[in-house]
Amino acid sequence: MTTVLETRGLTKSFGGILAVDNVSFSLAKGELLALIGPNGAGKSTCFNMLMGQLQPSKGTVHLNGRTITGLSPRRIWRLGVGRTFQITATYSSMTVIENVQMALLSHHRQVFSVLPYAHRMYRAEALALLQMVGMADQAERHCAVLAYGDLKRLELAIALAHAPDVLLMDEPTAGMAPRERVGLMQLTADIVRERGVSVLFTEHDMDVVFAHSHRIMVLNRGQLIADGSVAEVRADPRVQEVYLGGGTVFKSDEVQDA
Repeated sequence: MTTVLETRGLTKSFGGILAVDNVSFSLAKGELLALIGPNGAGKSTCFNMLMGQLQPSKGTVHLNGRTITGLSPRRIWRLGVGRTFQITATYSSMTVIENVQMALLSHHRQVFSVLPYAHRMYRAEALALLQMVGMADQAERHCAVLAYGDLKRLELAIALAHAPDVLLMDEPTAGMAPRERVGLMQLTADIVRERGVSVLFTEHDMDVVFAHSHRIMVLNRGQLIADGSVAEVRADPRVQEVYLGGGTVFKSDEVQDA
């Protein structure tokens, strides 16, 4: 399979604290890869290095064979890495479709040059993205009145506006009801299959992880302690020890976010 994203010896220290310790992994085209771990495992730090918010102390990040270590978040975004966040960030005073249009205008480098006419531009493209995430029927609603689950789907549409090769999803189902969680991750899995996007996501709902991941990586105290299929990770005694102190069955929501 074609490798889209790869890290080699990724390491981050904060003073005397080693938050991420020599982490190497690859993400294949069209793969849905989960990154899990208990509180303080280093997941958020790892994500922030991939997207350029933090610079590694050591190691490198590669996108489609190109080294992107040290580049700014905007430059990495331009090269094909999108991201959604645990806490949604949309323009509440704008409509659903206007939020997506703004993302498309940014992608096409036209935000300031056409701002007075922004509401007229890329409507068809924005509607197509909203249709993909099941939000087309709410296109003209203001974001301020949307349910939280709908905001999460809108955020996904916004992240897809520049057709990324890689999508980083930080706690995509946080704050959602169980049924909404299943729906959002099934939607993500469908997009991975249909568009060939590669997705790396962090998640604490083990039902979501086991149901939708192609592969799972487990971080603990900054180190990658497991990397394999759902069955392999579920049976790994090191992972069981980290999560349940030696138990043998995973349950949902055992840990809180790092």
